[in-house]
Amino acid sequence: MLEVRALGLDGVLEIVPRRFADERGFFSETYNAEILSAHGIELTFVQDNHSYSAEAGTLRGLHYQLPPRAQAKLVRVVRGRVFDVAVDIRRGSPTFAQWVGLELSAENWNQILVPVGFAHGFVTLEPETEVLYKVSEHYSAEHDRAIRFDDPQICVNWPVPSGRLLLSPKDRNAPLLADAMLSEFPG
Repeated sequence: MLEVRALGLDGVLEIVPRRFADERGFFSETYNAEILSAHGIELTFVQDNHSYSAEAGTLRGLHYQLPPRAQAKLVRVVRGRVFDVAVDIRRGSPTFAQWVGLELSAENWNQILVPVGFAHGFVTLEPETEVLYKVSEHYSAEHDRAIRFDDPQICVNWPVPSGRLLLSPKDRNAPLLADAMLSEFPG
């Protein structure tokens, strides 16, 4: 019931659940640990988060948590559309500082799996957008970190001009990757 596709960076996957529709609406199994395990994905999710953004152009990220509280995320959109980004921040990785982006939408019903060792962020492409995501570790303010959305070492090609982005002070003032606190990520 879940289609799994590699996105080009180690462990970053698009997951597309099937929807079964009839005159009443639809049913969809959006998460199944057994099916993901058959694809080599062994994660235990401990927390669900729900993000609402009133305006298009709201950018959240690039966020990550340091070990031992590092998080994998399974992200999906239940209303609206986002451009979702995962950035490899594993020092020593052959794809360090590289990113992959994917449009997630309620219409496409797709998800992105962002493994531990990747910073994550998204920008909303429509107003009234809602994002749900599962995480493999509880939130920890002590381990919570961010990297600048416009870091020239990473060069994310956001589909919204930077002058139209809505950012929190935390995200606007986040350090560059070169100055960010990184640790050795497991795996």
